[in-house]
Amino acid sequence: MKELSPDYRYLKAFMVTSRTLNFSRAAEELGIAQSAVSRQIKLLEESVGQQLIIRSSKKVLLTEKGEALLEQLGRFEENLQEIFFGHMNKTIKVGILHGLLETWFNDVMVEFNKASPHQLQVEVNSLENLKDKLHSGRYDIIFTTENIQSELVSSLKLFDEKMVLVSKADINPKDASDSTWIVYSENDHLFQMYKKRAGKIIVVNSITTILKLVGKGVGIAIVPDHTIAVDSKLHSYDLKGMPKQNIHLSSLNFKTMPDHLRQLIEIVKKTK
Repeated sequence: MKELSPDYRYLKAFMVTSRTLNFSRAAEELGIAQSAVSRQIKLLEESVGQQLIIRSSKKVLLTEKGEALLEQLGRFEENLQEIFFGHMNKTIKVGILHGLLETWFNDVMVEFNKASPHQLQVEVNSLENLKDKLHSGRYDIIFTTENIQSELVSSLKLFDEKMVLVSKADINPKDASDSTWIVYSENDHLFQMYKKRAGKIIVVNSITTILKLVGKGVGIAIVPDHTIAVDSKLHSYDLKGMPKQNIHLSSLNFKTMPDHLRQLIEIVKKTK
């Protein structure tokens, strides 16, 4: 037996006719001829092998199958409304590098919480994982040091990130290897800037903790200048040859940016 399947092209004609119980009004609402409405419903009935509407010169009635179909289509419309217009408080999934979250992005979250009804779900990750999760749709927005431009993703430069050497006491940057190094990872800028390594190295993947350790005189570190408090008593030094990097906001290439993402982006631009 051949399996029947509804011809979805004609469901709209069925729904409007079922709601109005009048072919003439249905045709007017759909903007087509009354005969076209009748024809579409007939084709729909043929596609499912069931009569859905009983027609007479004075009245239009739904069959039992017609009533059941209308009920399901009503639920479908409600679900569509929920998907596209429901839950107006959206959750924005943000991926970010650890140092940016601990410092600059804190102010962004404060301002966003004041100005927007939407929610943030923020996760720290490595650069590669951030890019992978953005491309797979698991993040809405990411903040990194890389300018990503592809068919799916584009980036907006937010600000330059200047890296500086910091210490509690006044030192000669040329003698950095004489101090304990406090580094974020094995790819830290100290390893890139100095051929001679320090005799003692502390690895800790927290910019906040690194600055606290430097402030206690434990050692020296290279950190973004925007992570240093305005009233900090740390000594900071510009290093010749320090590679420059920029902070970028990256998101999927929406034809029209969703309103909840647009709100976050506007706040980010003001807070940079």
